[in-house]
Amino acid sequence: MEKKWDVYVYGDVNIDLVVPGVDALPDPGTEADVPVMETFVGGGAALFALGVAKLGLVPVFQGSVGRDMYGAYIRSLFRELGADDSLLSDSDTKKTGISISFTNERDRCFLTYRGTNEGLSLRHMDLEQVKYARHVHVTGYEGTSNHEEYLGMLKKIKALPGVTVSFDVGWDMTGAWYEGIFELLPMIDVLFMNETECCHYTRCSDPEEGARKLAQSAGMAVIKLGKRGSGLSRHGGGHHRSGGFLQRGLRFRVSGGAEHGGVPEIRKRMRRSVRHEAGRQHGLPLPERAGTVDPGSRMNKGWTKT
Repeated sequence: MEKKWDVYVYGDVNIDLVVPGVDALPDPGTEADVPVMETFVGGGAALFALGVAKLGLVPVFQGSVGRDMYGAYIRSLFRELGADDSLLSDSDTKKTGISISFTNERDRCFLTYRGTNEGLSLRHMDLEQVKYARHVHVTGYEGTSNHEEYLGMLKKIKALPGVTVSFDVGWDMTGAWYEGIFELLPMIDVLFMNETECCHYTRCSDPEEGARKLAQSAGMAVIKLGKRGSGLSRHGGGHHRSGGFLQRGLRFRVSGGAEHGGVPEIRKRMRRSVRHEAGRQHGLPLPERAGTVDPGSRMNKGWTKT
């Protein structure tokens, strides 16, 4: 079957309104000035789709926005970056979700209107469309509340020919950190967690130890370590660690067709892009274009392997 998309993404999309430098909210009946408010497209699933579009892949996103100015803005950004919005629906009954983030150097808090993200369920994934993608990315796992739903859908996706799966868990609002997640791991090629989620789900105090435990069942486990970078453990052994670097709004596209589909191609292009930007910040020699990095060059010296 001919594949028309590199990645199929289902999940949340909303507006993030970020208000930095807020130490306290104003008292009722008063007003306070802030130096800046910034508006971004948010939602873990949407950000993944836009991220891989920046890397030159062709993602399609299934989700929902309202018939409002925020929905129009989200759709226009998808099209600008080359993400297929043909499966992004417009709701006549709900408005686009908004999350307001108040941040300072110590902490942050949120006010969230879920809007069109309310009621997201893997049961709404269009499997007839999924089969035209090389790779599927799913988000929003919440433990016992939707475990059976994810188990059933992952079995259906893995039964499709030529489709790989990545999986980014959601925060478990119950605090149970359901160990049944290990039942899903054999069907996941790339598992994403942050270090807190990793330690909770694996009951390990060290995220690297937790990553190795997860990779015993999943194809690979990628643990997000914030400003410290990330770690990756592979099924069958091997752990890689990359330090963090400042992302400066990189807009990066790879020309030419993909020689390989699914996870290998996504991993290859993401690795090239990260090295390209990291090289800029650390004064390393840069290739003229993506894909010309010599594996033995200084470009790779910021990456450690054990």
